[in-house]
Amino acid sequence: MNQHEPQAEQLYAMRHSLAHIMATAIQELYPQAKFGIGPVVEHGFYYDVDLPERLGEDDLAKIESKMHQVIAANYKFVHSHLSLDEAIKHFKAKHQTYKLDLLEDLKKHGTTVAKDIDRTALGVDDGAKVDRVSIYTDGPFMDLCRGPHLESTGQVGAFKLMRVSGAYWRGDEKNAQLQRIYGVGFTTKDELKAHLHMLEEAQKRDHKILGPKMELFFFHETAPGMPYWLPNGVVLYNELINFWRAEHIARGYGEIMSPLLNKKELYVTSGHYAHYWDEMFTSTTQDEEQYGMKAMNCPNAMIVYKSKLRSYRELPLRLADTDTLHRFERSGALNGLFRVREFRQDDAHIFVSADQIKDEYLRVFDIVERFYSIFGMEYSFRLGTRPEKFMGKIETWDKAEAALKEILESSGRDYFIEEGDGAFYGPKIDILMKDCLGRPWQMGTIQLDFQQPQNFELKYTDKDGQEKAPVAIHRVIYGSMERFIGILIEHLAGQFPLWLAPEQVRLAPINDTKEITEYTEKLRVELSLIGLRVGVDGTAESVGKKIRAAGLAKVPYTLVIGEKERETGRVSPRLRTGHGEFAGELSANEFAAALQREVAERAPRSVL
Repeated sequence: MNQHEPQAEQLYAMRHSLAHIMATAIQELYPQAKFGIGPVVEHGFYYDVDLPERLGEDDLAKIESKMHQVIAANYKFVHSHLSLDEAIKHFKAKHQTYKLDLLEDLKKHGTTVAKDIDRTALGVDDGAKVDRVSIYTDGPFMDLCRGPHLESTGQVGAFKLMRVSGAYWRGDEKNAQLQRIYGVGFTTKDELKAHLHMLEEAQKRDHKILGPKMELFFFHETAPGMPYWLPNGVVLYNELINFWRAEHIARGYGEIMSPLLNKKELYVTSGHYAHYWDEMFTSTTQDEEQYGMKAMNCPNAMIVYKSKLRSYRELPLRLADTDTLHRFERSGALNGLFRVREFRQDDAHIFVSADQIKDEYLRVFDIVERFYSIFGMEYSFRLGTRPEKFMGKIETWDKAEAALKEILESSGRDYFIEEGDGAFYGPKIDILMKDCLGRPWQMGTIQLDFQQPQNFELKYTDKDGQEKAPVAIHRVIYGSMERFIGILIEHLAGQFPLWLAPEQVRLAPINDTKEITEYTEKLRVELSLIGLRVGVDGTAESVGKKIRAAGLAKVPYTLVIGEKERETGRVSPRLRTGHGEFAGELSANEFAAALQREVAERAPRSVL
């Protein structure tokens, strides 16, 4: 057992106990409350509740106060069991309709049919014979629950209720909307304080606020989950793609483009129809053919491979693309750029022989290091193994998983195993990174696929003249470009390095006289001709306000242009800080050369 597991289990039990303590407090404050489920989530807990009134911040404070009374009462968490019929009778008498819904579903089907509610919400172990349910009681509150919990309410640590949001019962928009009350919980007050500070910093960096403010992107109700990219955002997007393209050309990748709309039969062959069709945008045309908007690139990559006869001499065959993809995400799951319906991936499909797998994975790891180190991001790996629903033979899966474990061991990079988290066609290695606030994110993925090449009957002629099936490696490094940009905005607080900044230099003339205006325009043209992105603040504001405006817009360098600069040809660049510190004085030509070097090196910070 990992040395951190006991602490993690204790923290889980504490947060689970806090969910029940919150429910106990709500029951005392609102006797008509009807409870849904109350699981542990990252950093805390929540409970879904049907209440006669909408809750606000004052109500959260009132619930918190009552929770402290429940904690002070030090109620024991008492574990017991009831038969299904006894549980149904009890919760019916209490008018707990949502608990009854779960119990009756359990009695009828042997489990809950809701996708987002597992058997633990009913106090039932997976695989257990369903004839009774687990119950936990603390003081006046009784709930269906498998546990674990602390011994008593008085043992919990520090907590705070954070917010209330809407949540449809069982994730179905046709059902009643409950109020989901979120809280965070930590062992000590210092840990809670540190977490709340991190949340404050995260709020300042929120890409959903900074993105529109910096005129990078926005969303509109006519296209839910599909961002509008503004000129500044397109510059950022294209610079990331240009970097990706240059690095991949140097590594022997060829770029392809393929149709965005494909017949259903393509996805039947790939296996996505059986596993993914419900999450795709689909349509039926006038000739009654079914089509799907492309939600992934791999089936099309298989078609490209099969477009001609292949020899072992072509392997590894590295095909890359950044086509637009669409996935039908539920409206409640949409979250800025983090969860969208339209996006692009820095995708690639590499076709290799079995003996090339390890070397090719190590080459991909080299790309990962290049892409993440340039942004100062720390990362690790997660191995996802065979899921419950999978394609192919178990022996093939075992072979693939063993190969990936060996590759991960030889990489020297930290990793852990997530059982059952692989793709339906093969095991995968996910790239996990932490931003500057320590928040974890899943980014790219590297998947090993023995199945789809066989489904599409892909072949190559080996050295001995025999036909063999290649192995496919699916991989993305950024992951979703949209999600990566959202994370990058928050990681850097919008202060992109010079090579990525939509506006790299801003000229701030001190007045609008003919001489100053002409010199400002001359300097703008000269800097633009060497490839720099230059803006001019031609407003009537004071120089101080112009410098502040450039800083708020996260422009890396600001040049104040006055008579002295016009006469001497020298400039004093100001950096994008709240106070606009000087970077020193140098000639305009020296300044231009320094910025060219900074862009070419893709330096993470100013070289001046």
